[in-house]
Amino acid sequence: MRSALLLTAGFVCLAHLSPALAQPSKPATAKQALYQQAGAPIDKRVDDLLRRMTVEEKVRQLDMYAGAKDLVDKHMDDTHAAADAVFLPEKAQGLWGDLGVGSVHDLYPTPEQANALQKWVIGHNRLGIPALFIEEGLHGFNTGTVFPTPLNLAATWNPEIAQETGAAIAAEARATGVDMILAPVLDLAREPRWGRVEEDFGEDPYLTGQLGLAYVRGAQGESLNTDHTVVSEPKHFAGHGSPESGTNTSPVHIGERELRSVMLKPFEPVFREGHAMATMAAYHEIDGIPVTADPFLLKKILRDEWGFQGFVLSDLGAIQRLYKVHHVAATPKDASCMAIRSGVDMQFYDFDHDVFQKALIDCVHEGSLSQADLDRAVGAVLRVKFALGLFDHPLVDPSLNARVHRSPEHLALSLESARQSMTLLKNDGRLLPLSKSVQRIAVIGPNADVARYGDYEKEENGEHISLLDGIRTLVSQATVTFDAGKDIPAAVAMAKDADVVILGLGEWQGISGESFDRSNLDLPGNQAQLLEAVVATGKPVVLVLENGRPLTIGWAKEHVPAILEAWYPGEFGGKAIAETLFGENNPAGRLTITFPRSVGQLPVFYNSDPSRMRKYVDDDGKPLFPFGFGLSYTTFRYDHLAAQPPAPGSGGDIVVTADVTNTGDREGEEVAQLYLRQDVSSVETPDRSLKGFSRIRLKPQETKTVTFRIPQEQLAVWNAEGKWAVEPGSYTVWVGGSSEASLSRQFSLRH
Repeated sequence: MRSALLLTAGFVCLAHLSPALAQPSKPATAKQALYQQAGAPIDKRVDDLLRRMTVEEKVRQLDMYAGAKDLVDKHMDDTHAAADAVFLPEKAQGLWGDLGVGSVHDLYPTPEQANALQKWVIGHNRLGIPALFIEEGLHGFNTGTVFPTPLNLAATWNPEIAQETGAAIAAEARATGVDMILAPVLDLAREPRWGRVEEDFGEDPYLTGQLGLAYVRGAQGESLNTDHTVVSEPKHFAGHGSPESGTNTSPVHIGERELRSVMLKPFEPVFREGHAMATMAAYHEIDGIPVTADPFLLKKILRDEWGFQGFVLSDLGAIQRLYKVHHVAATPKDASCMAIRSGVDMQFYDFDHDVFQKALIDCVHEGSLSQADLDRAVGAVLRVKFALGLFDHPLVDPSLNARVHRSPEHLALSLESARQSMTLLKNDGRLLPLSKSVQRIAVIGPNADVARYGDYEKEENGEHISLLDGIRTLVSQATVTFDAGKDIPAAVAMAKDADVVILGLGEWQGISGESFDRSNLDLPGNQAQLLEAVVATGKPVVLVLENGRPLTIGWAKEHVPAILEAWYPGEFGGKAIAETLFGENNPAGRLTITFPRSVGQLPVFYNSDPSRMRKYVDDDGKPLFPFGFGLSYTTFRYDHLAAQPPAPGSGGDIVVTADVTNTGDREGEEVAQLYLRQDVSSVETPDRSLKGFSRIRLKPQETKTVTFRIPQEQLAVWNAEGKWAVEPGSYTVWVGGSSEASLSRQFSLRH
């Protein structure tokens, strides 16, 4: 859905548009330098520039500076410049002198502000090295289009939507002069107490990797050297989504096999196939080794095995933690040099700039940081700047932002993503969809009149259409009453006067999000009591959840006839929810994370090893709702499953086909899912693992054949010898509508 608005004229022509856009002149002494020649290969330009740089100029490229507080005359808050703010050259001179700057963050500039700052930077360092502008862009950029949270995006099981979302966010960012966004999050959400689950694509390595790959391809496009693409920075590398006790930044307890087979699998395709040009090193430690001090992760795997060409940014303060938290460095100097030596390339507000830069300079002179490691880090940052075209056309066309910012195409994409993410968990008696002729509707609950966006978004941005707004707009002829549910008796009285009750419950910022971890997963506050009291009225009740993680809603599953999981569906979420409740949108979202019955079951992800015991004296161990689950207003049947292995020695794909039939009376979409198990293997492997999926639309009684092609490398196991191996033998595949699919076939793989 990339619009023509995104395909505007490239930067090359900007200098001819107006005198204000004239590109900065190159330093006179470097006019003929190889690094300034736009047509030269990037690696040669990087090498040439490195040879010309002093140690002081090099270490400056490895530092990030805050923008809003330090570089302009006014700011809305500590991270956002005011729209009418003026760049202050004297402040920049005091911060940077003539050494340039690696990156600027927490500015969110207007195009004019970015251009003014960039012109100054280029004109005030000896070699004319431009700045890199880095900002957040998880599910929307600044005041631009507010997209559904990543957990919603994952619930669509639609890589095309993910790619279009990445492209839209990138276009809105680049139009302001921002070159890099800190997204997507590819941690596996295997610990639902963790507050950052909402930022993830779910618990499965394959699905997360495919959606992450699509997002990166959308954001980075075919080239970074455009006016609508940015560097995408997958994070948090690696294993960050399974912290001890579910608390953010806590240790992660995994061995190398699980690291490689599970936690790294979402990242591998975005670097090997998507060529993401940055990543963020996480806070935590794995088996006692902090990620920012782990050359095995950051050098051997990321660079040597995967061929990563971009730069590694520390998470905010993660290098400082080597000294203050992990206690593997005795001084800030030791921590700074340890991180760069281990494969980190840029600090993120870790230490004072003078402390960090002097540490690296001293370590180089002392020999504890090699010139090769310094040049690797600096070269990686410069390579990104060259790839973005910042040396050749560093300024942005100010008129572009007005055409791209919150464009109609982007707004429509946000709504469509919300629609496709709606996940129906229960619908007893076909209560849903509701009739539009219903006369009296009570909308009750703390999430009913607020558009919940989730973390990394301000809820005042966008259209912020709430559940209540959506219902009142769609069924304007009905009498729609509202109560926030603080006074339960008053809410009950309202429910008694209604024909149907819609409860808007769940979570919000400050309960879910970064550093908002929970020790239980129950409905917060008085919501459980409110729910039970409203259900006790005997009125038909629909529960709509907006939340950032799975909740333990066992009582609701037993007693509420209809449950819709909406997660945090963006600025048009209320519209998408209302359309779903009243039948204009047939829900086809599917869970990408398992719902536990209680926190005592955790961890409860679907693809555990067969030796995992699920038996408790007080619980059967089964999840409340399984991975991949979701209902529709129609029904589907799977049959004629076939699995064809390749000819021995051919290296070909395994081809699996199945027929899917819409057996109901309404058109709908189904997410066909393929799971696989190696029946006997050299090391223990999961009961079943997702290896393919396809979202398809079917008319009533229509049948389609779905074909999955499984490359043999997807079957590889990290064996007891510490090597990847595709092992011959018997395999079982399942195809169906969730991870509990029962239709299966076996095939044999021979070498």
